[in-house]
Amino acid sequence: MFFRQVTGWLCLTLALFSSNPSAYGWNKPTHMAIGAIAYHDLQSASPQTVDRVVTLLRQHPYYQRQWLPLMDSLQLPATQRDEYLFMLAARWPDDIRNRDPYHDKPNWHFINYIYAPKQGMARTDTTLATGETILQAYAQNRQILTSPAPDSAKAVALCWLFHLTGDVHMPLHTTALVDPQFPQGDKGGNLFRIKVMMSSPTSNLHSFWDGMLLHTDTYASVDSMAVGEQRDFTRKQLPQLGNPDVTAWSKESFQLAQDNAYRSNTLQPGTAQEGSLLPPDYVATVRPIAQRQVALAGYRLADELVTDLGS
Repeated sequence: MFFRQVTGWLCLTLALFSSNPSAYGWNKPTHMAIGAIAYHDLQSASPQTVDRVVTLLRQHPYYQRQWLPLMDSLQLPATQRDEYLFMLAARWPDDIRNRDPYHDKPNWHFINYIYAPKQGMARTDTTLATGETILQAYAQNRQILTSPAPDSAKAVALCWLFHLTGDVHMPLHTTALVDPQFPQGDKGGNLFRIKVMMSSPTSNLHSFWDGMLLHTDTYASVDSMAVGEQRDFTRKQLPQLGNPDVTAWSKESFQLAQDNAYRSNTLQPGTAQEGSLLPPDYVATVRPIAQRQVALAGYRLADELVTDLGS
C-alpha cells in the first residue's frame, strides 16, 4: 500500500537507496560533553555506577595503548581522570571512523526516517534502507553490556551506548529529506548546502548542527560546557526523561528535524557551489534546541547506565 501512495521518484528512492556517506553526529567535543554530563549526574546520584563504568572502561582495548598514555601526557590529576574516561568513551566511535575496520560500524550512527514534505509524508514506520540502524545497534550493545561477555567486549559496547545515545538526540541523525532535489535523500542534511553568513564558505546543514555548540576538546572546555548544560537544563525542566525508550527518543529527534532543522520545509537548500543563506534568526532559534538535546542525552545516558550497571 505504501509504495502505491507515493510518486515514481520516491518509489525509486525506497527501492534503490542503500548507503549513506560518513556523517558524524554531534562533533567530538559535544559527544565528550554528553559523557561529562552523565558523569556529573552519576557522581551525585549513583557513584557506584561511576565506579563500575570506570572499571569496565579500563578493560577497553584502547585503554592501555592510547587512553592511559593520553591522560599521562595531559597530566590530568586523579580527580579528573574518571570524568575524562567518560569523555573518551563518548567520542571513541568517531575516533575510529575509517581507522579500525574491526570496531568501526558506519551505519550504526543513524536511522533514516523519511521526511518527504512535498508528498505530505513524515514516516517513522518506514525508513530508507541503510543496513543496521542506530536502534538495532543500541539494542545489540545493551544486550552485550548486560550479558556474561568478557569485560573487554562490554567496554566496547559501553562506548557505543555512550555515543549512540548522543547521536540519536541529534535531529539530523534520524532524518532523510526526500524530494525532487534529493530523490535518494539528503543524507541527514549532508547534501543540504547552506551558508551561515554571506561571507561564509558553503557548508551543509548537518555540519552546522554538528559543530554548533562546542569547537574545542580540552578537558576544561568540555567540563565547562557540561556544567553549564546541567545548570541551564535541570532534570526537573525535562519531563521527557520519564521515557526510557530509544525508539521514542529517535522520534522526538525526527520531529525536531522537521520543525526546526528544516523549518517545516521552508528552509531552502543551495547548490554545491553556492549554499543558501540561513535565515537571520536561525542560529538563535535552534541553538537552545541543540543544547536541550545534549542535556537530555547526558541525563538519559546516566539513567541507562544505572539501569544496566547500577545494581
